[in-house]
Amino acid sequence: MEKGTLLVGEPMGLFIAEETGALEDINHFTMALAGAEFNVAVGLSRLGHPVGYYTKLGNDPFGKRIVKMMRAEGISTDLIEYSSQRPTGFMMKSKTFEGDPRIFYFRKNSAASTLSGADVARLDFSRYDAIHMTGITPALSDSTREATALLADRARERGMLFSFDPNLRPQLWPDQRTMADYMNYMAGKCDIYFPGINEAKIILGLEDPEAIARACLDLGSKTVIVKLGSRGAYYATAAGEAAYVPGFRVEKVVDTVGAGDGFAVGVLSALGEGLSLGDAVLRGNAVGAIQVTCVGDNDGLPTREELERFMASTPKTE
Repeated sequence: MEKGTLLVGEPMGLFIAEETGALEDINHFTMALAGAEFNVAVGLSRLGHPVGYYTKLGNDPFGKRIVKMMRAEGISTDLIEYSSQRPTGFMMKSKTFEGDPRIFYFRKNSAASTLSGADVARLDFSRYDAIHMTGITPALSDSTREATALLADRARERGMLFSFDPNLRPQLWPDQRTMADYMNYMAGKCDIYFPGINEAKIILGLEDPEAIARACLDLGSKTVIVKLGSRGAYYATAAGEAAYVPGFRVEKVVDTVGAGDGFAVGVLSALGEGLSLGDAVLRGNAVGAIQVTCVGDNDGLPTREELERFMASTPKTE
């Protein structure tokens, strides 16, 4: 029986503005669900891969809605814990036709922010052979930073693949130095590290994809995949393999949120199916491109048929 990928993070309620303008001026919102690791879980499951999710949720409507969607998407909820004292986090997202939307979080003191090393010590990893996380979870609290690092250590001890996407949210960190230092620390624990080109400029002060990859490999990453937006991606491994991989052209970008999560879905699903690293990165570029054409954070994540059709019919950026 195929083992699955375990996602650890904070799924949230999401209110998407239906009109443009400042969030305080919006009268109508659409309700959805969000969370970087949640998006990856949805994407992997839609492509037929077994997935589980570990988090803490409040015993409230947001938490109940999240569990309902996870079950509908085929994501295991066996490891989820519930709190009657802490709420499920939620967020608001503006509507924009250019650039990134504005985000406002309501997640301080949420149930998920209490994830700790003691929680990790109790986890049963027997059904999983991979763990994927992002830099959002360790930004929530001191205890989530401890838990994230310990999860990486446990993965290595058990021979599990550990992948990590910085997914920077500066507004959640105490300061930029703390954020950058922690990301570089986690890079040294990764089998696969997914920095974006703009994130690397903040974390490392570098803008050249090859220099970024070399720096991350020097920190201890085994494989580094630098996301280059519409230009595709560049990857390099500790074994000396390296290449640029083109992106896919899309006629209209609707919302950039979730593109990096879609990229991780493509890469991890392809590697799980035995594809080469280059082909995995190409699939990552495809899923990321599909995702930017949709409003919701995970609405655009494709089924296998939709993905194959897109890759066969959409021109690349080379």
